[in-house]
Amino acid sequence: MGGAALADLFSLEDVVAVVTGGSRGIGRMIAEGFVVAGARVVITARSADECEAAAAEMRSWGDCRAIAADLSTVSGIDDFSKRLLEMESRIDVLVNNAGAAWGDSFETFPESGWDKVVDLNLKTPFFLTQRLFPALRRSDDEQPAKVINITSIDGLTLGQHETYSYHASKAGLIHLTRRMAARLVGEGIVVNSIAPGAFASQMNKEARDDEETHSRIIPARRIGSPADIAASAIYLAARAGDYVVGQTLVVDGGVTNTRRESPVESTAPAVSSYSWRR
Repeated sequence: MGGAALADLFSLEDVVAVVTGGSRGIGRMIAEGFVVAGARVVITARSADECEAAAAEMRSWGDCRAIAADLSTVSGIDDFSKRLLEMESRIDVLVNNAGAAWGDSFETFPESGWDKVVDLNLKTPFFLTQRLFPALRRSDDEQPAKVINITSIDGLTLGQHETYSYHASKAGLIHLTRRMAARLVGEGIVVNSIAPGAFASQMNKEARDDEETHSRIIPARRIGSPADIAASAIYLAARAGDYVVGQTLVVDGGVTNTRRESPVESTAPAVSSYSWRR
């Protein structure tokens, strides 16, 4: 295999990629990687100001546009899909990254914390992919489109916090990825997921605010960098990932598969109520 052919395997030149929750955190890291790799990227987030500001910053490296939207409801998904398809009739890559978390004790965990998280983390990826299906569908002689669901290692192992709906939604999304992959591969759409570990973000404030302490429990002895998550997404989005179907790529520095002690063992204080959304 020649050098040019190898480069083509990881190129996203002229690929149209959509990243939900792309204005910050892991979504922003992936969107930046896609822009640098040559993709025409559309990001979405609830805040119009934040979304446009992020897109404007990324335009210094390439093509990035913003569509502000609330994807937590089917009506919001419908509105976003309509506006997106007026902009781009053909979608090559969809990254379902927008997500939320809620922490509370078992005794007081509220229904609102359940519904908010499960709706955005589990229902939204399904219905957004469904709405964009005509733009993603490919014939047998075309390179497949890609759907990448951003899950979490908390869908594979127990984290230390009482985030009941988050754990359940991410485990469900991992299995939903397999179900969607089985159905859509025959339509020229390859579906996989990425399960990140610790990356500095609004959703993982421990990794963001106390990197040194958090790194001690990671076998690789560091938290994930933007390049780590962007490279993983580029691999799955590009020609290199065409034959990977229904898989969950774990990007966590070895926490899930090589750490010997149980991830639920922690000296961290008991969780107080909190809510995150990316």
